[in-house]
Amino acid sequence: MLHIKQKRYFPVKGFILTSIALLLLGSGGYIMLLVLTPTIPFIAASKPLEVSAIPKPQVGENRIIIPQIGVNIPYGTNGKASLDSGAWWRYPDRGDPVKGGNFIIAAHRFSIQLTPHQTAVKSPFYNLDKLKVGDPIIIDFNGKRYGYKISKTYSVKPTQTEIEAPSDTPKLTLYSCELGGSEAGRVVLNADPMGEITVQG
Repeated sequence: MLHIKQKRYFPVKGFILTSIALLLLGSGGYIMLLVLTPTIPFIAASKPLEVSAIPKPQVGENRIIIPQIGVNIPYGTNGKASLDSGAWWRYPDRGDPVKGGNFIIAAHRFSIQLTPHQTAVKSPFYNLDKLKVGDPIIIDFNGKRYGYKISKTYSVKPTQTEIEAPSDTPKLTLYSCELGGSEAGRVVLNADPMGEITVQG
């Protein structure tokens, strides 16, 4: 009996299509992970902070600490550079913990980055809307620690810049974009000063 050896062809087209499908599936999954990062407890820094465990304030390192949502980040006056490393202290001439006035701090609500860790770091105010009246905020300023208590939470349209207006009454104003982006509006918190906090230890 005559046997004819047949050539076996490698299914190149099928392999390429399968590889593309797997790549798209993997990429989609990774993008979904990045989008969900601020809500994943072991990645996001949303776990409440123990105030007594926070290191003492250091001269030259101003920080905003929001214990309820796990925020402990630096703030500065360098615009985008400050936003990229923490928070932006806007209009320093309008207020601070010592001279009063409107002490204004803004930070990113959500900024997708290349890795989950970077996304979590660049989204410090993701849970800002979960704070409520009476919650504490801590400000490290020029080597001293100051306490604030949230007095009001609300949303404004992007055009409502009066939240940054000078004030004769001392207050802290925190704000960030809505999750829908800056065009959707801003989440705003006002907090009343409680004075300097004594740091133990």
